[in-house]
Amino acid sequence: MSRTRLIPTVAVAVGCLVVAVVATVTLFLSGSRTIVVASHDATVQPTLDGDVVVRTGPLLPDVRRQGDGPVGVELVLGKTEAVSADELIDRYAFIASQPEAQVAKVEAAVRDIAVSAAIRGLGIGLVPLAVWLLLGPHRRGELFRGLRTRRGAVAGVLLVALPLALWQPWDGDAETQEAEQDWIPLGTFLGAAVPLPSEADGIEVRTGPTTTQTRRLIGSAVSTYDKSKAFYAEAAEAAADLELRRPEEGETVALLVSDRHDNIGMDPVARAIGDAGGATAVLDAGDDTSTGQPWEAFSLDSLDGAFDDLDRWAIAGNHDNGPFVIGYLADLGWTTFDGEPADGPGGGLVLGVDDPRASGLGDWREETGLSFTEVGERLADAACASEERIATLLVHDANLGRETLARGCADLVVGGHTHVQRGPEAVLGEDGQVGWTYTNGTTGGAAYAIAVGSKPRRDAGVSLVTYGEDGRPVGVQPVRLQTDGTFVVGDFAPLEYAGPEVG
Repeated sequence: MSRTRLIPTVAVAVGCLVVAVVATVTLFLSGSRTIVVASHDATVQPTLDGDVVVRTGPLLPDVRRQGDGPVGVELVLGKTEAVSADELIDRYAFIASQPEAQVAKVEAAVRDIAVSAAIRGLGIGLVPLAVWLLLGPHRRGELFRGLRTRRGAVAGVLLVALPLALWQPWDGDAETQEAEQDWIPLGTFLGAAVPLPSEADGIEVRTGPTTTQTRRLIGSAVSTYDKSKAFYAEAAEAAADLELRRPEEGETVALLVSDRHDNIGMDPVARAIGDAGGATAVLDAGDDTSTGQPWEAFSLDSLDGAFDDLDRWAIAGNHDNGPFVIGYLADLGWTTFDGEPADGPGGGLVLGVDDPRASGLGDWREETGLSFTEVGERLADAACASEERIATLLVHDANLGRETLARGCADLVVGGHTHVQRGPEAVLGEDGQVGWTYTNGTTGGAAYAIAVGSKPRRDAGVSLVTYGEDGRPVGVQPVRLQTDGTFVVGDFAPLEYAGPEVG
């Protein structure tokens, strides 16, 4: 290509790059994603003012905070299932005390918008360059000469008018109530009577006809936030210093959690206990939520964030009703089950089953009318049919594994459901095979199906399950966090398979 032809081509390429950049920025700022965050359906849209703005709707004041960089984000909160403003505000405060998972989710949405905008912007920018090259110098010369004619002038005007017609910059929005409201510091909004934590520095709210009742709710939320953050932060710090049995050479430790019931405050505490006990894996025995609905994704995001660098297995509990919970965890990389065993902690096999009161097991999910006992028999069939012995049977209710133990087809059945720690208890099965059953307490400290609050509603428990070199369980150690913030560390209970006393 001659120098005479190269220079215009380079100029067009530079122009196309400018078009691509402008298109990318435009698409980025006009892009949005709908996600579930903070128990709401929410629309995420990036901005370039650096602020994080949360639009809460007509009844509560909007919230704003200055971000750390040039890119900001606007969150428009949509539907949620909260039955009262009090419940909703308390939930906001509790989630805000452990915000990492929700922040990461919003950041991921913004990155997705940016990548999509960059790809589409590049495509738009390449269009003029492609047209330039396809026309060739001869045809381009004819077009440029044609611009000097009357017809060419009309065409040029139309080319300018078309984007203006699509953009319509003269069509402004009407004056809104929002535009008449000012941003004021949260401390000014609540008054001197409500002490604010240091984390609240820089938070502003949009003023308006906010009632005294709303101010009271927000003041209560600040108190819940402060208490929750302090309680669980202190508990996590204390957990790191617990004197727990450490794994010996060749052993693997798995942290058993169950019945979290949305208590994300316990996630860093559970992780700290696991680290203190040398855990490199997590067994989740279900009931991570209270209803199994998408609004509870914040709980699953928190669980995943706490243990995303460990080996992870999970089943659904009876409160994780429907396909959402187990499907969401599977998408996050957790090992889930469909009636077949999988490699487990220490290399032994683990067979898991979603609670039949939630979503059934494997191929039986479409089969209706099965009783709890019948599902337990099907589970035993699957365990006994395994060519390699099942080391761990992961269920929500340990009673689901009774038939498996009776047939002597598993070493250890672990579950939760009752919210009370029990075992380990030895079970003598057929042909003299010994297995064990163990029930974890409630990791969320739940009294019923909800564990959200500034501290656990009852003792919150996890357990450390130790596996030997052959992948067989060799012991269990329970740990409980009491409602006063102190820990109770249980003794390490060894699991023997050669002639233990069986009750």
